[in-house]
Amino acid sequence: MQAMIATHVTAYAALHRAVHRAGSSWHDRKMADRVEQEALLDICSYPAISRDDRRAKAEYLLTVEARGELDLEEHMQAILHSMIRG
Repeated sequence: MQAMIATHVTAYAALHRAVHRAGSSWHDRKMADRVEQEALLDICSYPAISRDDRRAKAEYLLTVEARGELDLEEHMQAILHSMIRG
């Protein structure tokens, strides 16, 4: 779980840089957005089994949601499916 969170943090930072970098192309922003969304969906869909993983997942997703970033239907579906698998 911690590795997935670190991957998303890195992808989110790269997206932020792509959006705010002067001269970044539409393609650069779109690619960074796709990578960030995939990393977030990986976290949402992960069936956290251990107590530590469940806590880390919940705390991180609450942080992401507080920024208004957990807003796609796919996010909620992935979270719910992960609960069934877990």
